[in-house]
Amino acid sequence: METRKIQQVSNGTFTVSLPREWATEQGLSAGDVVDLHAHLDGVLVIQTDDAEIDELRVSLSCDERPGRLRRVLEAAYATGAREIRLEGDGQLPSDHRTAIRSAVRAMAGVTIGAETDEHVLVQSVLDADAVSVRQSLRQLQFVALSRHRTATSALCDPDQSLDSVGGGTSAERCSAMIERYFVRSLTRLDEVDTLGESRLDLFRFYRTARELANVAAHAEQIANIAVEVDADAFGREDPSDTTAAIEAAAADAREAVEVAADAVAGPSPGDLWSVFERRDAVRQSVDAIERRLFETAGADYRVAQAVAAIRQTADCAASIAEVGVRRAVREGVRGDDPAAAIGPDGDTGSRVADGAEE
Repeated sequence: METRKIQQVSNGTFTVSLPREWATEQGLSAGDVVDLHAHLDGVLVIQTDDAEIDELRVSLSCDERPGRLRRVLEAAYATGAREIRLEGDGQLPSDHRTAIRSAVRAMAGVTIGAETDEHVLVQSVLDADAVSVRQSLRQLQFVALSRHRTATSALCDPDQSLDSVGGGTSAERCSAMIERYFVRSLTRLDEVDTLGESRLDLFRFYRTARELANVAAHAEQIANIAVEVDADAFGREDPSDTTAAIEAAAADAREAVEVAADAVAGPSPGDLWSVFERRDAVRQSVDAIERRLFETAGADYRVAQAVAAIRQTADCAASIAEVGVRRAVREGVRGDDPAAAIGPDGDTGSRVADGAEE
């Protein structure tokens, strides 16, 4: 770290000289323009225009597998580049173009701007001032929990249609977009100002989005099993008790996710400790259901896999709640019931540690 003396010029403006070594590394000289970002924490940041990724070039091999190509494009999208230029070492095969178009359709805020025989240019069409990361997180929460609810009901009632389950693409789009703008906020501080969220909040939203995407993935797993199994999957005995227990455990897991996500994105944290308590209760219920399935003749092992996905959903809720607890501690929030927020022993640290370790 260097220290610099503040000087005042004749018109009253304060000036600070820039380190020559830093200016040389950035390619700056007299007359160049830089951006100044003043933050609420008292930090003033100087940033050059080169910090933004305008175009990202990705070289492709003509024998690249389409599945791998999709992953490369998704990774490029996550960098936050405004333009992604996919170039082949020759003419791009038709299956590559098909994979690129399919991947772009699943991404929010980008489109194919131009293409030739040798390259495809993917361009951003959504500026940060048109994006609400907080609202996108809410949408992701709604999609993930709705899919989870429908999938679990279909598992317990084979006669129920699964037409309403299929929001996987929507959940992936929301999660990927949140990650994209979080990454952009790391490289361009003016993006933070445009998004209208603090850097800390954007990080919280990014972590929560990752867990909500996992909830959506668990819902997809339950839905796939619900399609595969039949009414005899719960064994030869009356399955009503087992299905009721599954529905109850799934409802508790979803409630835990909702409370935790609200604590992260809402105006103030709620009763976060109830999330950890629900998570523990779901674990106990799932353990009992798994034992019942194991002891029931003719039970399909895939039902146990679906039940395990409910346990993992509750674990996602606890991970989101950890983010909310850190927010509450940082902001000094105690909630409506101080005893409930702090814990019966009056020690916030021990309860936070208990939740984090589990």
